[in-house]
Amino acid sequence: MAKRNYIFDTIRSVYALYGFQQIETPAMETLQTLMGKYGEEGDKLLFKVLNSGDFLNKVSDDELKERNTLHLAAKVCEKGLRYDLTVPFARYVVMHREELQLPFKRYQVQPVWRADRPQKGRYREFYQFDGDVVGSDSLLNEVELMQIVDTVFCRFGVNVQIKINNRKILTGIAEVIGAADKIVDITVAIDKLDKIGIEAVNDELAHAGISSEAIEKLQPIISLSGTNEEKLQVISEVLGNSTVGQKGVEETRFILDTLKSFNLKNEIQLDLTLARGLNYYTGAIFEVKAKDVQIGSITGGGRYDNLTGIFGMPGISGVGISFGVDRIFDVLNALDAYPKEAVNGTQLLFINFGEKETAYCLPLVAQAREAGIRTEIFPDAVKMKKQMSYANTKAIPFVALAGENEMNEGKVTLKNMVTGEQKLVSIVELVAAICP
Repeated sequence: MAKRNYIFDTIRSVYALYGFQQIETPAMETLQTLMGKYGEEGDKLLFKVLNSGDFLNKVSDDELKERNTLHLAAKVCEKGLRYDLTVPFARYVVMHREELQLPFKRYQVQPVWRADRPQKGRYREFYQFDGDVVGSDSLLNEVELMQIVDTVFCRFGVNVQIKINNRKILTGIAEVIGAADKIVDITVAIDKLDKIGIEAVNDELAHAGISSEAIEKLQPIISLSGTNEEKLQVISEVLGNSTVGQKGVEETRFILDTLKSFNLKNEIQLDLTLARGLNYYTGAIFEVKAKDVQIGSITGGGRYDNLTGIFGMPGISGVGISFGVDRIFDVLNALDAYPKEAVNGTQLLFINFGEKETAYCLPLVAQAREAGIRTEIFPDAVKMKKQMSYANTKAIPFVALAGENEMNEGKVTLKNMVTGEQKLVSIVELVAAICP
């Protein structure tokens, strides 16, 4: 929890710098809200909650005998656990549309649930940390989100690569080569270029039913290299008169050019193989990968034009990102990148020598806590070795000892558990030594 809270606090503090406000939504939503928003596969992974009381009172014996699971679930379950934070957020915006000041910038960190088979990197319960701006079409929002990503990972001490693409560019490419329905096949194949080479990529495209003429037109895109500006130039030429494609190039160029003035610490790369959430995103798409740890995407997001349309309020555009807390947790563990002060709990332990000594120490314990030092006193007068072992196991950096000699002088012996150094100090000197 100390590590997780460090992640939460770091991201939360950066969102606050950019004027985002925190909201929370209930763990349970009505199934009416949740169903049909994530596709057939997503609906299967929803945790459904049985109605309270006699949940079978509206179910006939014949219906029970039929054992039609979906039909029965509709009768005995009205609620479910949230599957993500986006749909509840859309519901929240529609419900509070009269009260919200647009653009509305919100962040939200809460657990979500999926009835999946648990495995490495896949959980039935996990945290999402989302940030969204709704009610504004401005690309400055995309620029700010990239700054937020850069700042967060700088604070974590993690080197990342920020990948950017645009759904309109992908649509334009598919349009120009006459394979509008094959965009997913195209991006999946191009993504394998580094692993299997250009010939094998072309074979895979042909196998997916893409014509040889279309594959020929795709060659400049497949072998795309150089700076972001050079890539955009090639894409613009390939897209020719595609209005939607050129719009995507224009948007991407604005985001990349504007970011140059902010001197990002992490690399931002235009990557045409990035095709996340094709049914969902309508503009810029982002993905973040750690450079020094082999793991999937640790942050992702993009622009969507109709978040609230599913609840009967069309025309509200938004852009958002989601930090993968569990994967960031794994990355920071692999790099041992947690600051000691963020993870370590107690700073000072008072040793318990007995009733008289404890009575002497308790006011000193209170003073140390008042000074902001996280302090414990061992509750039992057990052997010194056991108490010191407790301090070592919990990685407590300082131990205070007060026996008869110290009590006579009105002081304590402060031991530095890292260096082994000990000295006789007053409570004022103790505070100064621990909080320099």
